[in-house]
Amino acid sequence: MSAHRTVRSRLTPLLLAGSLLLAGIAPALATPPSDSDINRLLAASRAQNMLDAMLPQMEAMQQQQFAQLSGNQQLSPEQKQRIQRIQQRTSQTMREALSWSQMRPMYVDLYKRSFSKEDVLAMAEFYESPAGQSLLDKTPTLMQNLMVAIQQKMTPLLADLEKDLQQIVNEPEAKGGK
Repeated sequence: MSAHRTVRSRLTPLLLAGSLLLAGIAPALATPPSDSDINRLLAASRAQNMLDAMLPQMEAMQQQQFAQLSGNQQLSPEQKQRIQRIQQRTSQTMREALSWSQMRPMYVDLYKRSFSKEDVLAMAEFYESPAGQSLLDKTPTLMQNLMVAIQQKMTPLLADLEKDLQQIVNEPEAKGGK
């Protein structure tokens, strides 16, 4: 009996260590989701619609940036046309790069690398549920309100930054260490 206890007392730490090792490896051994699983999640979460809705907002932000960059300068009609062509080309490039046909493979790859099959199926079930659909329905309003709140928070900060930049631009250069 005492030999049995000795073997048992020696095996217990080994079994514990082995169990901990297996528990650490288990997530790596989780079943990866299939393309079909991810496509179900992407459809349920309206990923394509969300991406398509983001594009006009990104274009509007881009137009605002172009307007800010050129707004304080006197531009000739030719310069304005060149800027407009650059803006249109940038917008077209962005639309092509962020199109669903370009982004979908990236989504699938990232979901495969980030989530297990169980995770993807659970998320798809959630987004297919009434609560998930409600979340999706209300997300655009939430994002719009968030953008307004962020803009309101950033406006004074950007105004201070612009004042600092104007002060630097208008400041006479220091002469030779004086």
